[in-house]
Amino acid sequence: MSKVTIKDILDKFKLELISGEDGIHRPVTVSDISRPGLEMAGFFDYYPEDRLQLLGMTELSFLSKLNEEDRKFRMQRLCTDVTPGIIITRGLDVPEELIEASEREAVPVMRSPLKTTRMVSQLTNYLELKLAPTIAIHGVLVDVYGVGVLITGQSGVGKSETALELVKRGHRLVADDCVEIRQEDQDSLVGNAPPLIEHLVEIRGLGIIDVMTLFGAGAIRSYKRITMCINLENWDQTKRYDRLGLDEDTMKIFDVEIPKLTVPVRPGRNLAVIIEVAAMNYRLKRMGVNTAQQFTQKLQETIREHDD
Repeated sequence: MSKVTIKDILDKFKLELISGEDGIHRPVTVSDISRPGLEMAGFFDYYPEDRLQLLGMTELSFLSKLNEEDRKFRMQRLCTDVTPGIIITRGLDVPEELIEASEREAVPVMRSPLKTTRMVSQLTNYLELKLAPTIAIHGVLVDVYGVGVLITGQSGVGKSETALELVKRGHRLVADDCVEIRQEDQDSLVGNAPPLIEHLVEIRGLGIIDVMTLFGAGAIRSYKRITMCINLENWDQTKRYDRLGLDEDTMKIFDVEIPKLTVPVRPGRNLAVIIEVAAMNYRLKRMGVNTAQQFTQKLQETIREHDD
């Protein structure tokens, strides 16, 4: 189901509703915006009727040059039973033929004082954000040194306790237990907490803790771009863990792959410090410094020198 209706757009952009009030609960299912220039000229073969339609000065000026019969016919074709709504920009006068057709088909016609290009830009950004693919993942999201770290692992492995320790060390909590993740563009994942558990952490033995109340507004974030994933798992003596950092595993969410590290958990390991170092090391790699590769190169050079 769509997350956006025409009423949401009316409220968000403070648009003036001209006609078609019966259709304000129509869903908006695509983020693309249409400026029906060819349709004004009578070509409806490829009319994208499921998009929001924007009429600016160019479209309305052309429409005013047509005879009354053509104006009526084209406005009737413009207003279909699936068209979510029509927006008139620049505060221009709305043609009577459009008002009549919109009332007949219950297609909301709205007006904005903004220029057409500005309206298209703002609408597109808003719809792409609201209609982005979304998934919920069991885990914790923390902002560590500006790096969005998604902490995953089985229930009871210590994710929430680790997040609480990171908050105590000056980092910021985004979400605990459940992280809602949306793909905002081709290579960007943004996570946030569901409204019900925003700013809250569950610690077994203590219960629910309000991080913002305890540590202040600087200890939380509403959302954060996810940059890497750290998976916590109970120590398995039979498993071989990466000790150099050369193995680069990834985690795929939607179409985006992010680096993934597996950190074994056992008594005595300071997971908060490990995650801090992992975040700093990730930033170093982004700046072109790969310690594991440098060490390996030096080791190979030393071996070659010894053999010679």
